Amino acid sequence: MIRAQAVIDRAALAHNLQRVRDHAPGCRVYAAVKADGYGHGATTVAHALHQADGFAVSSLDEALQLRWAGIEQPIAILSQMLDAESCATAAEHALEIVIFHDAQVEALAASAGRPIRIWVKLDSGMHRLGFACERADEIAQRLQALPGVQIMGWLTHFACADDPDDGLTDRQLRAFKDATRGRAGDRSMANSAAVLAWPDAHGDVVRPGIMLYGSSPIHDRSAHVLDLRPVMHLSAPLIARQTIAAGEPIGYGATWRTPETMPVGVIGIGYGDGYPRHAPSGTPVLIGGRRVPLIGRVSMDMITVDLRGAADVRIGERATLWGPGLPADEIAAAAGTIAYELFCRLTPRVRFSLA
Repeated sequence: MIRAQAVIDRAALAHNLQRVRDHAPGCRVYAAVKADGYGHGATTVAHALHQADGFAVSSLDEALQLRWAGIEQPIAILSQMLDAESCATAAEHALEIVIFHDAQVEALAASAGRPIRIWVKLDSGMHRLGFACERADEIAQRLQALPGVQIMGWLTHFACADDPDDGLTDRQLRAFKDATRGRAGDRSMANSAAVLAWPDAHGDVVRPGIMLYGSSPIHDRSAHVLDLRPVMHLSAPLIARQTIAAGEPIGYGATWRTPETMPVGVIGIGYGDGYPRHAPSGTPVLIGGRRVPLIGRVSMDMITVDLRGAADVRIGERATLWGPGLPADEIAAAAGTIAYELFCRLTPRVRFSLA
C-alpha cells in the first residue's frame, strides 16, 4: 500500500500557463520554477511548461539542473550572489543573471569578458534586493563599459501586489517606470499577483510562480474564481479505524476528546512527510468524497480524523490532504501558513508520480 503520494497534473500546469497568457497577452512568460518547482519537481514542471518563453530560478545550481535536463529556453537566476567563476559558468551555459549588488558588477568585470546576458534589478520600494532607483544611470554606465555584457532589461519585485487596495504597488510602479524611462531593454515586474491584479505592471516579461501551481496569489480571490487548477494532489491511505467511547483523548497531549462514542480514523501521513504539524483540529481532509475534520495533534507518521461524517469508508481508501476538491490554500489558511510552504516542505518520504 502506497503511503503519502503526490500526483503532479501536467495538464493543469499547461492550463494555468494559458491563464497567465490570458491575463498578460503579448508578454513573454518566464515561469518561476525555483525551490524545485515550488516542491513539484523542477524538471517535471519545466518539461510540462515547454511553451513558456523562459524560466526563473533562484540559484546557479537550479539553473544547471534544468540545462542538464535538456531545457533550452532562457533561464534567469534571480537571487544568487555570483562570483567571477560562477559568472563564467553562467555564461558558458547561456544563462541570464540578475544583477542587484555592486559586488556582482565587480564579479562580472573579473569574469574574463565572456559574453553574458544580464538583468538589472532596481529596488522600487520592497527594500530587499536591488539597486536604488536613483543609481540607475550609474549602474547602467558601469555595466555598459564591461566587455561581453548584454543588458537584457530591467527588473523589480512588488511587496504587496496580492492586495489590490495597497498603495505601495502604485508607488513602486511609478518609481520603477521613472527610473527606467528611455532606457534600452525589456521591463519585468509582474509576479503572479501582478499578472492578475496590476495590468499596468505587465511590461515585457512576466514572472508567474504560485498561480502556475494552481494556488491563488490574491488574498480575497480563490483559485476556483481565478480558474486555476490544482497541480498537486497529495493523498494518503486510511490505515486504521476504530470506535472510541465518549470522553476519551485522541493523540499526543490529549488535546482533543471524543464528545460521544464515535468512529475515529488514522491516515498514514504526518509531519515526517511534510504535512504541517501545526494544522489544528478541524482542518479538513477529503475521504470518500466527503470532508472530515482532523482531530488531535499531527504525529510524525499519522493524523487522526473524525469519521462521523464518513462512517462507511474502508481501510486502504485514500484521503486527499490537498488537491482537487480541497484547495491547498484552504489547508494553508487553517494551518496559519501559505500554500507555497505546504508545497515546498514535502519530504522525500512522499512518492511522486505524474498524471
